[in-house]
Amino acid sequence: MCQLSIYTLHSPVCGQPQPGPPAWHLHVASTRPPASWQIRLRRLAQSLTVRITVGAALALGLGIGASTLILVRQAERDTLSAVHDRELAEVVRTATDLSRRVVNLQRSLQLTAQQIDAAQLTDRAALGRFLVSQAVLRDMFSMVYVVGADGRMQMLMQASGLSAPDVDLSDRPYFQRSMSERRPLVSPAMPSRLNGEPLVVFSHPLVVDGQWAGVLVGAMDLRRHSLLAPVVDLGSNNDEALRVVTDAEGRILAHPDASLVRMPLSAEPRLAGAAQRWREAGSPVEPAGLVLTREVGVVSVGGVAGPDWVVWRAVDRARLLEPLHAARRHALLWAAALVLASSLLLFLTTWWQLRPLDSLGRRAENLFDANLAADQGWPVAGGEIGRLSRVLRRVGIERVRLERANNALLQQLGSVMQHAPAGITLTRNGHFELVSHEFCRLLGRAEAELLGQSATMIYDSHHDYEALGPKVGRAFAAGEAFVGEVRMRRANGERFWAHLRGRPVDGTNTQAGTIWTVTDVTEQVTKREQLEWTAQHDVLTGLANRSVLQQRLQRCFEGPPDSRQAAVVMIDLDHFKPINDRAGHAAGDAMLQAVAAALRSRVRTHDLAVRLGGDEFALLLERCPHEVAMNIASAVRAAISDIDLDWGGQKLGLSASLGVASLGPEVASVSAWLKAADEACYEAKAAGRNRVMASGPPRPGLRVVTG
Repeated sequence: MCQLSIYTLHSPVCGQPQPGPPAWHLHVASTRPPASWQIRLRRLAQSLTVRITVGAALALGLGIGASTLILVRQAERDTLSAVHDRELAEVVRTATDLSRRVVNLQRSLQLTAQQIDAAQLTDRAALGRFLVSQAVLRDMFSMVYVVGADGRMQMLMQASGLSAPDVDLSDRPYFQRSMSERRPLVSPAMPSRLNGEPLVVFSHPLVVDGQWAGVLVGAMDLRRHSLLAPVVDLGSNNDEALRVVTDAEGRILAHPDASLVRMPLSAEPRLAGAAQRWREAGSPVEPAGLVLTREVGVVSVGGVAGPDWVVWRAVDRARLLEPLHAARRHALLWAAALVLASSLLLFLTTWWQLRPLDSLGRRAENLFDANLAADQGWPVAGGEIGRLSRVLRRVGIERVRLERANNALLQQLGSVMQHAPAGITLTRNGHFELVSHEFCRLLGRAEAELLGQSATMIYDSHHDYEALGPKVGRAFAAGEAFVGEVRMRRANGERFWAHLRGRPVDGTNTQAGTIWTVTDVTEQVTKREQLEWTAQHDVLTGLANRSVLQQRLQRCFEGPPDSRQAAVVMIDLDHFKPINDRAGHAAGDAMLQAVAAALRSRVRTHDLAVRLGGDEFALLLERCPHEVAMNIASAVRAAISDIDLDWGGQKLGLSASLGVASLGPEVASVSAWLKAADEACYEAKAAGRNRVMASGPPRPGLRVVTG
């Protein structure tokens, strides 16, 4: 077992004050030493010689490997390009040859059809002898038969001989189209009515004595006939290239696996992806051919002119590139051997050159050993190692000097943070890194609760913290300190107003942090707010005073056109003086407070209620049409009339006269506006009190009297 000694500095910034300089504390912990092989392995991994060797080996290996891969990749691209060209030429040649053979079949049918006369169509024996004489036609097709104009099969010739089966083919699309379009056709793949085998039909209409007499048909068995067999190599297991023939809709006409005939091309896994791309391209039947490259192979497509068939050839990419991949593996093995040999040579050379570093390393490990003089024990050497030794020696001497200066500075800093009358903190990236005793006291938190925490925790809300950021940024950008007041929250939830002053540690480096001073100014802010409120409100009723009304009227008068839809209501209480005379001034004050409550209960939240003095009140109704203003004034009049104040056993009540003046284009000034409202109020009193009058000429909707 061994002991690990750790020295830590205890700085009493928050919490109980501690007299004297900062104290260094020694913490001793027992650890289990690692095994000797672990130590040797760790030193080997940290060795400069090993690192240089590994770095050089990696660079050399990456260079050789990258070069090999680039060359092989280029060879792969060249090979694939050559395969593309070869496969395209091969599929075009196959499609052209197949198209030529289809034309020959159609021409043979045409020549035979031209030799059939009316007598043969009416005499089945004669028709049979004629078909037997067409040896060439018999060799070209699996079966040849004649269909009459009514769709009935007249005579059938197969390899097994002649027959006349009673088969109705009038519903076959190829028969219907041949009779209606009067031209030779090649049908899609279909099952035979005779044996169910898949076949393709070549049909040619029969014309006898100028009349359409039927159809001559040559049928080709897709699973055995010689027309498509050479193209797809029927029955072959050759894996070098897959060859398939489909119709224009992608149904298989010929495939080495006969069970796939008449299946969609997607049933062939090696061509499913290429078939999808072919369909996305519009299913082109292109005699000039095209190449559909898949990730696992090369697929070329050629259109067969005439029957609109498609010849497909697929070559497996892995088989094509296997020789190149084998060459790449061999090249990488040789490259690995070369890198290994070069790395061994480099390791031995570097180890020999860096031996003087060992003694320098041992001395550097004892750089902080207080029992060893800072300028002693350094090895003497030349070159870079000698310069490094001299630099480390100067570093050791300078370290001793700086430690002494730092100890003195830490003592001074601890004293300042302990006794400063204002809260002081250093923040970096929005987190506390240093806090003073007074700062901790203001927030009711210990130093450990603040250090490392986000500064948002001391603000009343996250919104206050976010709003402070742009203001601080502008002050710092102008080279000034930030000074402001902000609401903060103590650990117990108590809120207080703080005077905040901040300045960056380094104006050119925002990462250096910011020094803040914080003082509690809650009492000063409260007194200031009370003075501001008193300056703008009537103390008795709590309503706004005349100066606030004047400011709001001027703002409304000078505002944009949409803000000029406003009204002033002047209110003069009726028979208020008798209340003061009979019940006393205290009763009068209570009545004024009741009137103020009535005003608040009837106006909107954004309207302004004002006590002008004595028994005179006013309302400013902004964004309020004249009709609405009259309704509000009527509601206020009714609310005042409903006051029933119980005072000394008697019920006190009163009424009010109200004058309404809306702000229109004819109003020239604020004083004229107020004067119009006053005159309307006087008119209400003159008309008998307890009513609402509007200023202006008596127009409908503009002058209303209520009582």
